[in-house]
Amino acid sequence: MATPNTKLGDTDDKIFVGKGEELAWLTLALANRHGLVTGATGTGKTVTLQVMAEGFARAGVPVFAADIKGDLSGISQVGEAKDFIVKRASDMGLAFQPDQFSTVFWDVFGEQGHPVRATVTEMGPLLLSRMLDLNDVQEGVLNVAFRVADDNGLTLIDMKDLRALLDAIVPDAGKKSTEAEESPLANIKKEAQGFGNVTKATVGTIQRQLLVLENQGATKFFGEPALSLKDFMKNDRDGRGLVNILVADKLLQSPRLYATFLLWMLSELFEELPEAGDLPKPKLVFFFDEAHLLFNDAPKALMDKIEQVVRLIRSKGVGVYFVTQNPIDVPDRVLGQLGNRVQHALRAFTPRDQKAVAAAAQTFRPNPKLDTARVITELGKGEALVSFLEGNGTPSMVERVMIRPPTGRIGAITPEERKAIMDASPVKGKYDTAVDAESAYEMIQKRIAGTAATAGAGAAAGGGGGILGQIGSIVGTIFGTNVKRGRLSTGQVIARDVTRSVTNQVIGGMAANIGKSVGGQLGGSIGRTLVRGALGGLLRR
Repeated sequence: MATPNTKLGDTDDKIFVGKGEELAWLTLALANRHGLVTGATGTGKTVTLQVMAEGFARAGVPVFAADIKGDLSGISQVGEAKDFIVKRASDMGLAFQPDQFSTVFWDVFGEQGHPVRATVTEMGPLLLSRMLDLNDVQEGVLNVAFRVADDNGLTLIDMKDLRALLDAIVPDAGKKSTEAEESPLANIKKEAQGFGNVTKATVGTIQRQLLVLENQGATKFFGEPALSLKDFMKNDRDGRGLVNILVADKLLQSPRLYATFLLWMLSELFEELPEAGDLPKPKLVFFFDEAHLLFNDAPKALMDKIEQVVRLIRSKGVGVYFVTQNPIDVPDRVLGQLGNRVQHALRAFTPRDQKAVAAAAQTFRPNPKLDTARVITELGKGEALVSFLEGNGTPSMVERVMIRPPTGRIGAITPEERKAIMDASPVKGKYDTAVDAESAYEMIQKRIAGTAATAGAGAAAGGGGGILGQIGSIVGTIFGTNVKRGRLSTGQVIARDVTRSVTNQVIGGMAANIGKSVGGQLGGSIGRTLVRGALGGLLRR
């Protein structure tokens, strides 16, 4: 067995997490089998998360973690040798040595970290439907929109792209078929209707949900430059894993955006990373705080995707650790994939609390020396019940341990310290300025503007092109419309007025209507005869 490091407590293949009657070791080779950290508020979950993150970073494993309260940011600063920290380390046989870790801060809103962006296309219709809280019919229409965008080369980057696309697939209600066919977006509308009945009411509902999402700050999230997940998976100059912290205090006020964003990250990792099999240590470890937000009211399609990602991303060398208050917050089919467990104290003040405690106790491999359900309610701050995978991947018997103290600072950093870290960041300048490239919105506007410009040019030419132009030319030649009105004969005046009337009509299978209109204006059969003659001669030619 590897010899413990007297300074840090870790070994080359394990992370020292805590000590009770037995030592609690997290084996790096089994760390990609995922895990769960649970406990009531104020029982020490964030400190445990920091301890594990530090251990992974020291082992050269990059870490991504959501920081809900801001306390995790202290990992970027040298730890303080306070009396209670030094005493706890001494009781465990550790020589406490303050340390700090290379940290990069990220923020969806771009306020306390580098902006995090994704394109609408990358998010996809399933996750976007979850974010918008759409029903099955609305989700179906959103899928149609994405399919139409793909077929027409319309790149979906930001929110205005999606809005423009949804407007484009709405059928033209109240317009005649000939008018609809002449629309610059006729092909898009026709293709959308070919996938089913896309109604204006359904699209309107989606547009209103987009407004809700925009009010929560999603406008800043969707755009470019989009995040490259490779920037998470880096080591510093000393070979330690980079600690990536998502500033989530404000993001948590938009829980659906928060949960969907983190699930998108997992999905992107799953899609981008190659198969790796069982490695000596993970490529990346992902801590998902307030994990219950991911599963609240999640539809079956989304739950299937979550289960699939959690089950299969292990083979990509990524470990996922959910942090929440109670194991029952996590669905059973996901909970079964989480092999490494840390359970802090739970309170049993109500029947529901007692049920939760019993459920939590049942998730551990029993230890004859412990009454697990009773101990869960007796744990002090910083204590936990721990069961990590060992040997061939079987859970160890649950042990009551005291979590080791972190070597980085415990608690939040100051704005000045944050700014200094941002200024020295390895990705400084890469994501800080948004780019608005040509995409679906601009493409659709060009189509509309191009059609309007063509129509305007035809009108400015005075009917010089097409059928109307030829009619004007014929009648003008015959009747001499270039003569001033005061010098025209009666027949020439009638002919010129006929030409103007015809020019102002829409030609397209409407010759009879034009004749009727002009005939009515001239008050007799002369107008009808002139129009029929002009059109008839033109068509015969």
